[in-house]
Amino acid sequence: MTWKHENLLGLEGLTRDELTFILDTAERFHEVLDRPIPFVPALRGKTILNMFYEPSTRTSMSFAMAGKRLSADVVGFSKSTSAVKKGENLLDTVRTIESMRVDGVVIRHSCPGAAKFIAERIDAFVVNAGDGAHEHPTQGLLDLFSARKRLGNLDGKRMVIVGDITHSRVFRSAVFGFTALGAKVSVCGPPTLIPRELKTAYPFVDIETDFDAALEKTDIVMMLRMQLERQHKGLFPSIREYRKLYCLTAERLKKASRDVVVMHPGPMNRGVEIEPGVADGPNSVILKQVRAGVAVRMAVLYILAGGELER
Repeated sequence: MTWKHENLLGLEGLTRDELTFILDTAERFHEVLDRPIPFVPALRGKTILNMFYEPSTRTSMSFAMAGKRLSADVVGFSKSTSAVKKGENLLDTVRTIESMRVDGVVIRHSCPGAAKFIAERIDAFVVNAGDGAHEHPTQGLLDLFSARKRLGNLDGKRMVIVGDITHSRVFRSAVFGFTALGAKVSVCGPPTLIPRELKTAYPFVDIETDFDAALEKTDIVMMLRMQLERQHKGLFPSIREYRKLYCLTAERLKKASRDVVVMHPGPMNRGVEIEPGVADGPNSVILKQVRAGVAVRMAVLYILAGGELER
């Protein structure tokens, strides 16, 4: 198929065929990463700008690595050492850098819609690396890639996403991606961390009130980090209480009647939302998610820069 989108701002609205095209392209690049010299000249001569207005380890490093593995020139942007510290606004910053002839911009920002705002105003392609609590599309893609790698076809599979749903852009991308590929998604967590409008906004998503019961009927469990930096106080009684009700422990997992695939977008609060033994255990694909992130981001940059792999 031919890719028709100029940017990747979210997974909402992408079709099954479009998602499959990205994932199949990522499979090809996943093979590249296994080579003794894991580089291809696909984007030689292209310049990719990585702009991260929020702290990031996995996403920023994997986008940088993805660009370099494609032989692009990768330029990093640091908010702390830029003119932003002097009051320059986001649009002026991007326009200044675009005048230096960059081909693509990868941006993470605390404001929902920041990536769309930029994409509407510059000629370079834009990849949303996370905008507030809106979406994190490449995280959603690498989650799909990892689940598909483990389970094969996702049609009819059940997934439960557990934890801080209100503040999670990971949830929003995952629900669109997994649903488009035929999975049934539900959420579970403290009622104060599940948006009241969830059933209105996502009528195809079920709300589970009992974590143990949810595990009994799921194929994939995605544990979300407790985003204390985004929360107001008093949303749940205590970390101890949260752990008791919603932490994925070895004991909980053992009671599940099926071989549940364990996922986490990272960074993990070990012992809060997931036990170390579970995070590092045989059901976990967490490190595979990290590795998949490079291949998926290589695919996204390649496709948006105008490439299309032969089938």
